[in-house]
Amino acid sequence: MTTTSTTSVTNEYKALQAAEAAAKASANSSSSSSSSSSSSSVSSLDSLATNYTSFLTLLTTQLKNQDPSSPMSSDTFTSELAQFAGVQQQVETNTKLDSLISLNQDSQLSSDTGLVGDTITANSTTLPLQNSSASLSFTGTSGETVAIAVSNSAGTIVKDVVATASSGTNTWTWDGTDNSGNKLSDGGYSVSVKTVDSAGTTSDVAFTVSGTITGIQKGSSDMMVQLGSATIPMSSITNVSPKTSSSSSSSSSSSSSGSSSSSTTTGT
Repeated sequence: MTTTSTTSVTNEYKALQAAEAAAKASANSSSSSSSSSSSSSVSSLDSLATNYTSFLTLLTTQLKNQDPSSPMSSDTFTSELAQFAGVQQQVETNTKLDSLISLNQDSQLSSDTGLVGDTITANSTTLPLQNSSASLSFTGTSGETVAIAVSNSAGTIVKDVVATASSGTNTWTWDGTDNSGNKLSDGGYSVSVKTVDSAGTTSDVAFTVSGTITGIQKGSSDMMVQLGSATIPMSSITNVSPKTSSSSSSSSSSSSSGSSSSSTTTGT
C-alpha cells in the first residue's frame, strides 16, 4: 500500500514537471516568434532590394573598368543583363505580392469583424484569461492522472494542478489566481497538459482552449483573433458559437463545466 502511494505521488510529480517545462517552453517560443515574424518579411525584401542595388553597382563598375583591348564578350554581357533583369523582376514581384496579400487581408478583415462577440474553441497553447476566467477541455479516461501548468509571458509558472480525469470530455476552469491565491491580470498565458502512465512515462494530452472574440487584426501570415488581451491565429480555431445563441450556450456550458471541472480538479 505504501509502495503504491509513493509511486502515485512520484508519477504525479513527473507529470507536473513535464507540464511546467512544456508551458515554459511555449511561453518562450511565443515571445521569440512574435518578435521575429513581424520583421522577417520586411528584412527579406530589404535584403533583396539591397542585393539588386549592389548588383547594378558591380555591373556598371565592371563595364566602366573593362579592358578596351579585351572588352566583355556579348554572351557574358547578355547573361549578366539577364541576371540583372531577373533580380529586378523578383523585387517587383515580391512588392506586388505583398500588396495583393494586404488587399486580401483587408477584405477578410472586413468580413471577419462579424465574429466579434462569438465564443470559440481553438487548438492553441495560449490560454486566454478574460474577466478573470479561462477554460480548456480535453478527453480523458477514468482515473487518469493529468497535470496542467500555466505560465506567464516571462516563462514563470503561475498555476499548476494535478487532477484525476473522468471518462470522456473534461473541462478545467481557471479563476485567474496563481498558486498563492493572488489575482492575475487578464491576458494570454501559455498552458500545457500532460499525463503519466504507471511506468512513469509522461505524454502530451490534446486539448482546446475557449474564449470570446473581442477583435480581429492582420498578422504577418494569418488573420489574428483577439480574445481580450490574448491573440491566436484564425487558423487554430476549431469551432465558433455565434453570439446570437450565446446565452443558451453559456448556460449549458456552465452546467457541464461545473460537473466536469469538479471531477478533474482533485489536487493542486
